[in-house]
Amino acid sequence: MPAPATLVTGIGQLVTNDPARPDLLGLVTDAALLVRDGTVLWSGPAAELVTDPAGVGSDIGETIDLGGAAVIPGFVDSHTHLVFGGDRAAEFEARMSGQAYSAGGIRSTVRATRAASDDELAARLDAFVAELHAQGTTTFELKSGYGLTVDDEARLLALAARVTDETTFLGAHVVPPEFADDPEGYVDLVTGPMLDACAPNARWIDVFCETGAFTVEQSRRILEAGAARGLGVRLHASQLGPGDGIALAVELDAASVDHCTYLTDADVAALADSDTVATLLPGVEFSTRQPYPDARRLIDAGVTVALASDCNPGSSFTSSMAFCIAVAVRDMGMTPAEAVWAATAGGAAALRRTDVGHLAAGARADFVALRVPGYVHLAYRPGVPLVDSVWRAGSRVA
Repeated sequence: MPAPATLVTGIGQLVTNDPARPDLLGLVTDAALLVRDGTVLWSGPAAELVTDPAGVGSDIGETIDLGGAAVIPGFVDSHTHLVFGGDRAAEFEARMSGQAYSAGGIRSTVRATRAASDDELAARLDAFVAELHAQGTTTFELKSGYGLTVDDEARLLALAARVTDETTFLGAHVVPPEFADDPEGYVDLVTGPMLDACAPNARWIDVFCETGAFTVEQSRRILEAGAARGLGVRLHASQLGPGDGIALAVELDAASVDHCTYLTDADVAALADSDTVATLLPGVEFSTRQPYPDARRLIDAGVTVALASDCNPGSSFTSSMAFCIAVAVRDMGMTPAEAVWAATAGGAAALRRTDVGHLAAGARADFVALRVPGYVHLAYRPGVPLVDSVWRAGSRVA
């Protein structure tokens, strides 16, 4: 016999992201949700409950009254680097004083991470997960990339797999110092013993395809090796300047190509004609003072756009998706509706997930109640803690 349903009512404005509804966000006012076993049975106007739209009859157990709050799907943060040791506040201060950002700073985090114990890394990771939940993030991707030895990359992915199913092997973050004179030898290591050790705890493979990191040719070799092991493809590209990384991502049917700060017309056309999501990371440009990516150009061309935090100690040490929404609206040409969609349904598309990022029937019951009357306040009131409660698979996590 199925468990009783839970009725969530008192929703002043509900963002469903249901494509069956007429507007982008599938907005419903004076709304309700019916949830059972962690899954949305039905969402819609509370007035329709009298018709028993989900067929639950009187089989309702708990009722949760949100008192008129706005409710959105849980944020889907499709790009994070949360397993690391150390701190790069001094680098940030130097950058704010005029020093340019480069990929080389990653190596300082590699040193600190290698020196940290599993217990130290796990405790810090658990604190970050609690931080994500408190800010409304219910699904997140998590990359390795700060170990860069076989044993260190494997342990980072084992730690990551404790807290998320969306784990990414990023052994190709930068070439470590011990391979400075032999980058091809490091690619051999990444595509051989390191991949063997990391694949069991990874869903995805990623490469930092950029000047100072890995060439397009090296990136292709690494990504194809991961795909041959059954891993999905992701790619960092066009963060520091234009290049051929976006074309490579589209060619390899990558789920997502991330950064996309420097775009050519050919890049935009290729993305528009593909299933590859352009994941934009506004926290990076905020922290590095680089130009913001042109979200308007991508959206107008028909490209699917996601927003993610890229939470990492060097270039974007924020875990706040609300902050990313506010910056995207202010500086990247997105409307509030487009930014909220990109931080929820867009992130789900970047992970090729259909069970999260929306609140239509069949979705996992991940939702966030806000202390404001509508989703626009996420951009309208930047920096203000607007999250009242967070639910993941129907259970409250914050």
